[in-house]
Amino acid sequence: MRHKKLFLAVAPLAALLPLVLTSVTQTAPAEAAVTSCSAVPVSAPEGARIESVQAEQKPGGTVTFPPTPFSAPSAIADVPAYCEITVTLTHGTAGDHVKVAVALPRTGWTGRLQAVGGSAYTAGDFGAPLVQAVKDGYSGVTTDAGVPLTFLDTSWALTPQGEIDKPLVTNFASRSVHEAALVGKDVTRKFYQREVGYSYWNGCSTGGRQGYSEAQRYPGDFDGVLANAPAVHWAEFAVATLWPRVVMNQEKTFPPPCVFTAFQQAAIKACDGRDGVTDGIVDRPDECGYDPRSLIGTKVLCGDREVTVTASDAEVVRKIWAGPSDEHGRRLWAGLPKGADFGPVTNAPGFPVATGWVRTFLKKQPGFDTETLTYRQFADLFRQSVREYDDVIGTSDPDLSAFRRAGGKLITFVGTDDQLIPPGGTLQYRREVEREMGGPKRVNDFYRLFLAPGVAHCSGGAGAAPTNALGALVDWVEHGKAPSTLPAANGDKTLSRDLCPYPQVSRYRGHGDPAVATSYRCTGH
Repeated sequence: MRHKKLFLAVAPLAALLPLVLTSVTQTAPAEAAVTSCSAVPVSAPEGARIESVQAEQKPGGTVTFPPTPFSAPSAIADVPAYCEITVTLTHGTAGDHVKVAVALPRTGWTGRLQAVGGSAYTAGDFGAPLVQAVKDGYSGVTTDAGVPLTFLDTSWALTPQGEIDKPLVTNFASRSVHEAALVGKDVTRKFYQREVGYSYWNGCSTGGRQGYSEAQRYPGDFDGVLANAPAVHWAEFAVATLWPRVVMNQEKTFPPPCVFTAFQQAAIKACDGRDGVTDGIVDRPDECGYDPRSLIGTKVLCGDREVTVTASDAEVVRKIWAGPSDEHGRRLWAGLPKGADFGPVTNAPGFPVATGWVRTFLKKQPGFDTETLTYRQFADLFRQSVREYDDVIGTSDPDLSAFRRAGGKLITFVGTDDQLIPPGGTLQYRREVEREMGGPKRVNDFYRLFLAPGVAHCSGGAGAAPTNALGALVDWVEHGKAPSTLPAANGDKTLSRDLCPYPQVSRYRGHGDPAVATSYRCTGH
């Protein structure tokens, strides 16, 4: 991470959305002498071979994007013209074809590079996040890892013989993001004839996992890593989110959505006021002691009929909140946060990332019916997943000393109502890093975690999500200004907060508008 600063002018299942777009307010960018949009010679990363290099001139202006399974149509205005250079890589006899796209603004490049991450089983994003990076003055880079850009398709992970395609899984797990960083820097340097000054990672969900993979495995790739709602324990989480369906099927109890909503609202009511104000948000669901049995006998209006909450309903909810356990009752993983929406993980046949993982990667049977799993079979699959894949796709190594020595900075925000990757996994990882690296104060020198009360996976929910976390990361990396808070707002900007760095929490001052950030302060507890 040697910084060359001469050129710098000082990133529901709608919850599976690709990373939240964030921008950085720029000073006047230095201009590069760019004459044409054409292919450049590219150095192949070690172990890879260049298959092709293609260049395409993009006009910029207002760039529109079609809907995806997880996002509505969108548009980004005032995009400068840019050159998109696509490099295709392959590895030995693997037969893979990995695309790396590098988007290079023709004017306004700030000397920065931004790599953008993927979602679910898609390794990168060639749409809005890449174009947003261009608009913000970055050279943008992303990769498909040689797998389809279809989010939930896992068929690529099996060979025609029904075995795991190890090269493609390796690409998806870690190799391709690292190679994209190398290719992105190489292409950018040759296009502008200048070195990249600072490089950043920007991702959420799968993109968050990829960011942690980079910090742990390739600590020199990025100066700053923004890795939100990360699946840091992929081998565990990808099975654990199937737990609610296993519970319902094994208990033979299927509460209707209105009953699940009643439990959600009851938990919120019981634990809402811990931060000093009643606003429909539980700031620390992991510390909420609400007992679902207290709702037994309550009558709930479901459409035009009245339903009475049963003891069986309460037991299902208790187990979902408690999280997965093994056949001996020992806890395996964090459960759904109290106050979060049950829908994405209780709707049949379950969260698609989890069903795809079990069917393809564990059972190797695309048609396997996950609805038949017993508690014992679930526990066996959980252990199998960790045993077979933690070393491959896991990103829970708490030793970040190489990243710290390289001068890297890491920012993560996690919604406390994240129903797809419960925040318990990230909190556990952070505690492990603190034990490994000298406690919260020393860790906060390079790695800051922010909890976003009431926010769902990556965005959405009743709470306030960060409005410019990437800008905060840039200030930290380039100016040494560590973020004491992250400014945040809800979707319609009627609620603002300053998110506090863990282990601090936000508390109402006792006066002022509860919807305004200045009415709160960060405190030890």
